[in-house]
Amino acid sequence: MRLTTTATSSIACVSYLLATVQAASLYNLTGILNITQTVQGLANYFSFNYSNGDPAVYALSNGAPYPYHPYGAQQAGPGGPLLLQDFNLMDSISHFDRERIPERVVHAKGGGAHGYFELTDSLSDIGFARIFQDPGYTCPITVRFSTVGGESASPDTMRDPRGFSIKLKTDVGNVDWVFLNSPVFFIRDPNKFPHFIHSQKRDPSTHLNQWLDSTRTWDYYVHNPEVLHQLTYMFGDRGCPKSWALMNGYSGHTYKMINAQGNLTYVQFHLHSEQGVEGFTDEEATELWAKSDYNTAEFYERLANGKPAAWTVYVQTMTPEQAENFTYSINDLTKVWPHKEFPLRKFGRIVLNQNPDNYFAEVEQLAVAPSHLIPGIEASNDPVLQSRLYSYPDTHRHRLGPNYQQLPVNRPRTFENGSGCPFLAGNFQRDGAMAIDNQRDRPNYLSYFSPMNAIGGDASNYSHGIPPIERAKYAGVVTNTSEAMWESVQEERLKRAHEEKIWMNSYYWVSGFGEKDVEQPRKLYQNVYNETQKEMLVTAIVNHASKVKDCKTKNWVPTLWGLVDKELGQKVANGLKVNYTYTPVEQYAKLVGEAAAY
Repeated sequence: MRLTTTATSSIACVSYLLATVQAASLYNLTGILNITQTVQGLANYFSFNYSNGDPAVYALSNGAPYPYHPYGAQQAGPGGPLLLQDFNLMDSISHFDRERIPERVVHAKGGGAHGYFELTDSLSDIGFARIFQDPGYTCPITVRFSTVGGESASPDTMRDPRGFSIKLKTDVGNVDWVFLNSPVFFIRDPNKFPHFIHSQKRDPSTHLNQWLDSTRTWDYYVHNPEVLHQLTYMFGDRGCPKSWALMNGYSGHTYKMINAQGNLTYVQFHLHSEQGVEGFTDEEATELWAKSDYNTAEFYERLANGKPAAWTVYVQTMTPEQAENFTYSINDLTKVWPHKEFPLRKFGRIVLNQNPDNYFAEVEQLAVAPSHLIPGIEASNDPVLQSRLYSYPDTHRHRLGPNYQQLPVNRPRTFENGSGCPFLAGNFQRDGAMAIDNQRDRPNYLSYFSPMNAIGGDASNYSHGIPPIERAKYAGVVTNTSEAMWESVQEERLKRAHEEKIWMNSYYWVSGFGEKDVEQPRKLYQNVYNETQKEMLVTAIVNHASKVKDCKTKNWVPTLWGLVDKELGQKVANGLKVNYTYTPVEQYAKLVGEAAAY
């Protein structure tokens, strides 16, 4: 067996190595190169200070220390070939071949940090969830910021909504907030989501992205005009935040909070930046594209320089009666709740003050999902949210494996002994790839001789949001009683009657686009944006839509914006140098094409 080393450095370095190799008689099969002396000699030669206090010893992946140069390779004799028995080489190359996990299909470009959530004002009147009870309650959090459509290597200053995802590691389990920096989204029909994202990606023929050819993107926008509310935000100054610290976060979706008496309150969450909100102009953002990691670097340096980023957390509330009489549907992700009618209620802060030590382990492997909830918080019937409850964990299992929740960055504190949590979690999930904690000898079924405990289901018996433990609650045979079944039927009937009233208020989605879809973006443009912001909106639209290659689609772009404001449509037409005829909402579908609803 022969061990060789390689080096690709300066001529001086190579000369020094050759001299050392010759002195060490490497070509003598019984001689072993003194690697320690070689590295020390190189360090002295280049005046390197390679002693950084790291106590680690180089070892193979099985933990065994390795006495030879990590770059070395075993050969059958002078000149090779290589030996298959060289585990150091084979393991190194095999691991390298597998170092990339699948990129996120959506939100691929991003970065993150750690910090904490603090409850400042109790919400116990509307929810029994642990984190809303006692002011002063804190828990660790990890946050990931991201663009939506861009690839992992794309510029993070591109015009796009920003993901604002938060994993709150409470002492009764993880709560994930999967938010955006705008309060609405492009769709309200879940099955449109893959189609919408496809329109944001590269052309399957030319492989050009929307910044070089935006035809497909605007083709989607024109024929799905419910996007207008989100577009008015995205092509405004929120579409290119100057920093992740300088943007707000919004749940967009409606959630349900249940209090100890069992009463329902609909809620939406808002995170307001304590640093303010600032965005780049289209020109400024474009100039930064060459610095593809501008936002990532800026936020990292911000925290590294001892400047934490903080957000005040608010909630909007709506009673079931208000939801039944709401002008729009609480399940429509393209609409907001007016603040005058449903004012913000402050209840907490989130603070980010710690950069990750390892990006891959703590950011790339972070897996947030709106289905990660704790007792007292429930998902609404918003169909897009309902689809995300499945889609997010599904993509995590694809990217990270079936045990993605066991990775340190995702692992709930309740599964850790000595974490200070009020109970130790357990379940019946075993095996599969990367089973880090296989729960020892605990039976992986509901066992008679070692039954699993459970929490109590009556929230009125919770103490500060902590549920009581009922020993062996589900051990034994389940029996049916007509009384319990009748009570359940009655409860479901009342719930169904309420949800049907809301559904009747939502039925217009099935029929498609209408006047209600332009009311809120119109108010945003006409009443909220100042003249400078209006000009920036037009510039951003024109810059992006000018890349449209199809003439008919480009002519339809001003018509789409004319639905928001007649003069806005004309300004977009002037910028694109195309003809423009104002078309009211009721005639728009006939112009661009009317599709069957069923």
